[in-house]
Amino acid sequence: MRQIFNGVYKINGKLATENLAPGFRVYDEKLIRQKGEEYRIWDPLRSKLAAAIENGLKEFPLNRNSNVLYLGASSGTTASHIADICSNGLVYCIESSKRMMRELIPVTMKKTNMIPILADARRPREYFSKIGRVEVIYQDVAQPNQAEILLRNSEEFQPGNAMFAIKARSIDSIRKPKDIFREEIDKLKERFQILQIIDLNPYDKDHVLVNLKAK
Repeated sequence: MRQIFNGVYKINGKLATENLAPGFRVYDEKLIRQKGEEYRIWDPLRSKLAAAIENGLKEFPLNRNSNVLYLGASSGTTASHIADICSNGLVYCIESSKRMMRELIPVTMKKTNMIPILADARRPREYFSKIGRVEVIYQDVAQPNQAEILLRNSEEFQPGNAMFAIKARSIDSIRKPKDIFREEIDKLKERFQILQIIDLNPYDKDHVLVNLKAK
């Protein structure tokens, strides 16, 4: 086992995080014990952040004490690994789908530093009062105005860093993904420094993850 980032490990060639709720699986992931601790294997086919790490992410803004605003938490796959990493912080999980929220809530009952919030990420002022200070925004939403959503939330919460998964086909199913990625990223340059753009192939087709630092 070797540590590659704060709270992120490689065990037998696979990514893993230390399980904040020992014995609990979120998406039927494999659990492994090493040196008296339990770790969850982190599947890059199920998580864009894991895919980005596998594809060469260089700077990792999360640590044990980070507070994270997660936009588009879905059923909690990636958010639960972030909760493992940020074990002394809070992960505010914004999800607009009631069906996904029903799957997310049991995860947050086990991972008690995950806070589920049923809300629309396009309207951050509606949940602003429920959230404390955050250092990082992680966004993974299937909406056509993805950059605008990140900018609105950044204006409200003023994070030091952001990680932005861009889904080209959710923006336009006809145009070339590389053109969509360039246009979305250009919208962010006034507020953010672009640290790295990571193509998520072969784990996610027509997706990139953009690592950002506030200016």
